[in-house]
Amino acid sequence: MRILVVEDEERLCRSIKKVLEENHYMVDVAYDGEMGLKFAFQYDYDSVVLDVVLPGMSGLALCRAIKGAKPLTPILMLTALGTTEDKVIGLESGADDYLLKPFEFAELIARIRALIRRAKAYQAPDSVLMQYEDLKLDTSRKVAVRDGRDIALTAKEFQLLEYFMLNKGRIITRSELAAKVWGLQSDSSTNVVEVYLNILRKKVDRDFDSKLIHTRKGLGYILQRDQ
Repeated sequence: MRILVVEDEERLCRSIKKVLEENHYMVDVAYDGEMGLKFAFQYDYDSVVLDVVLPGMSGLALCRAIKGAKPLTPILMLTALGTTEDKVIGLESGADDYLLKPFEFAELIARIRALIRRAKAYQAPDSVLMQYEDLKLDTSRKVAVRDGRDIALTAKEFQLLEYFMLNKGRIITRSELAAKVWGLQSDSSTNVVEVYLNILRKKVDRDFDSKLIHTRKGLGYILQRDQ
């Protein structure tokens, strides 16, 4: 499997490359956004590890460009910017996951493996049309529609909504979502789950009279029509 690492801190970039190669990945590296864009458009990668702050072209702009051309390529963003607002901006640019610096290499590898595993499942050819109330998902074309209106979702947002559809009417905990959608067992990942849920709710519920995604305080979340 081949991974692109775009990181301007050369020492960190070399360390990431070494660890990935020790885990049997082929690795290309770029130290600025423009070179990262050239690599991303020239080759097909199983995953991209992308710093937010880059010279030449920002990581956010690069993420949007890659997702625009290759929407199924999973992207893990690395950043020292840890506020919720920073995470929302990164995720809305199309990133599939978000890892805060400094990080443990074991967690980096786990997240990359989870992203690749989910991406492979996401690209499965079998088409299934799922529906709950006025919300429809086409799992082959990766299209979400509510009340006849298309909802633009990133790959990870679609996977999250699909998991809710598969478990409609059942309370799902944050740790379950982290494990099933991200493939992670760490409690630290639940913050990312909350960020994604806030984004997903804005897209699925904000412009509609009835709400489908609800919080059950102290328990978790549920896909259910308004009571």
